[in-house]
Amino acid sequence: MPPRVRLPDAIARGPFTTAQAAAVGVGEGRLRGRDLDRPFHGVRMPRDAAPSVEALCRAYAVRMRSVEAFSHRTAASLHGLPLPPAQHHALDVVVIGAQGLPRSRGVRGRHADAATTVGIVRGLRVVSAVDTWLQLAAQFGMRDLVKIGDALVRRQHPLATMTELELAVSRHRGRRGQSALVAAFALVRPDTDSAAETELRLDLVAFGLPHPVVNLGIHDASGRRIAIGDLAYPAYRVLVEYDGAHHREDPDQYARDVDRLDDLAHAGWRVIRFNRSHRGIRRVRRLERVRDALLAAGWTPPPR
Repeated sequence: MPPRVRLPDAIARGPFTTAQAAAVGVGEGRLRGRDLDRPFHGVRMPRDAAPSVEALCRAYAVRMRSVEAFSHRTAASLHGLPLPPAQHHALDVVVIGAQGLPRSRGVRGRHADAATTVGIVRGLRVVSAVDTWLQLAAQFGMRDLVKIGDALVRRQHPLATMTELELAVSRHRGRRGQSALVAAFALVRPDTDSAAETELRLDLVAFGLPHPVVNLGIHDASGRRIAIGDLAYPAYRVLVEYDGAHHREDPDQYARDVDRLDDLAHAGWRVIRFNRSHRGIRRVRRLERVRDALLAAGWTPPPR
């Protein structure tokens, strides 16, 4: 087998259009090489067994029109928002205005109204994070919308404020998914750290327990802050924590956790910890433990 012809530097790192390849002297035979994928009509990119959403977006972007932008699930992925698993892998693209929809294999095209805000994310045209949340209201249930809403107003590097979310919900009135969006917004809380933490908070409320305070600063008797509690019930000194993998895998974090838990116990806090193993009946039993701790501390359940 003859050696593969090296692509010119102008397109070697791809993605690129077949027109760009022709302009630098690359023939059709080379474009059929096994080292190149054809993600979209007229586009080539270096072969990857499982290209990321962003890699596919960059491949489509070389032929994208100025009136188009990535939207819906694709935009949420580019913004780093939590998403439920998907069975399809087509890119979501909206057209702003009345021009025709994209007709490429692997692309799901829709129209968006002129009020849709578009920005640049790592060089790609993407619907804003808040408008992406609105677009997903017609596709997702309330729980997933809460997780996305929490992520938008998260503690570190938030993408929006609660006021911006409230205005967006009002702007969405009368459209598909409005009832789920309204219900989700009522449960969104700022300053969260993870979708797993949000899921746990929703489980606590669904179990009939009070709404906990998110990421509460906890101090000892001298006023020294000893912890930031994931989900706290300060009136009852009950703290619910979700431990991600870094609590087990990072030795420094593990050492801090030991001191932190001892400080919390010394300050009179009951700490109940969850992790990814608490599923099904194990999760229910853990939720029962939270309820028992609240009852022991004087909480009275509301009448059914």
